[in-house]
Amino acid sequence: MPNECGGSGDERVDPATDTFVAHRNLLFTVAYEMLGSAADAEDVLQETWLRWVDVDLDTVQNRRAYLVRITARQALSRLRTLGRRKESYVGPWLPEPLLTAPDVAEDVELADSVSIAMLLVLETLTPTERAVFVLREVFDLGYDEIAEAVDKTPAAVHQIAHRARAHVAARRPRVAASPAETRVALEAFQRAVETGDLQGLVDILAPDVVFLGDGGGVAQAALSPLVGADEVARVLAASRLAMVAAAAPLQPVQVNGFPALILRLDGKIDTVMAVRIDDGRISGLYAVRNPEKLSQLERETALRR
Repeated sequence: MPNECGGSGDERVDPATDTFVAHRNLLFTVAYEMLGSAADAEDVLQETWLRWVDVDLDTVQNRRAYLVRITARQALSRLRTLGRRKESYVGPWLPEPLLTAPDVAEDVELADSVSIAMLLVLETLTPTERAVFVLREVFDLGYDEIAEAVDKTPAAVHQIAHRARAHVAARRPRVAASPAETRVALEAFQRAVETGDLQGLVDILAPDVVFLGDGGGVAQAALSPLVGADEVARVLAASRLAMVAAAAPLQPVQVNGFPALILRLDGKIDTVMAVRIDDGRISGLYAVRNPEKLSQLERETALRR
């Protein structure tokens, strides 16, 4: 499958390859927002490519829309399969963390749509509702185009979109903090974790902070959400995170458009802690420790060093 860096090695780029490469980032984002998994999104792009190369381009009026429809259809099929897997998942399920550039955080709408908090809200939709919401609200596709992707009539898609929009609006995360607030809060949190400062943790956490840990039954993690500043601070102060962070500084990064901290153990990523900040305090902590969900991030951070 070709990539955005220039195809599959042959200098002669055909129209199908050229079009796919031009829209690859868009197609990946569509698949990732529907699935919450970078690895599965890459698999969907592979499936999309295999179908795209068999298309007679002379019959396609809007190549971008056609590719998005193929991607959405493949992602929807995979989403239904993943839903069955999640039913037996050990502990809380979190999206696979995605390393994002600083310019993503500056695009407020895009950052919000790929944030851990928002992806968790999308998890509460049915697969079809999620597909319709992502295609309509995030990528502004028309109802006719979405109808072809999800095998529904345009009228049915309109109703589904209305229902999904209301569902998400009732659960949507609050407006993100400013860059200055984010920097101050993240530095205070990092300092408190690295020094084991229990009171410092309590002070920077919102009273109703929620902590979710995803170990997938492979790595140690809380099997249920932790709620409240006192409980979350106590667990963090006594955790492996604090013990390892005391010896090796945490690495600030941008994950899913928002601030996060990477904890390394013996040179490899052990934990990615994504942070949600509201009104100058941390209101959400999302710790991913499942090794399967960290492999992609490991490769990406290695390339950027």
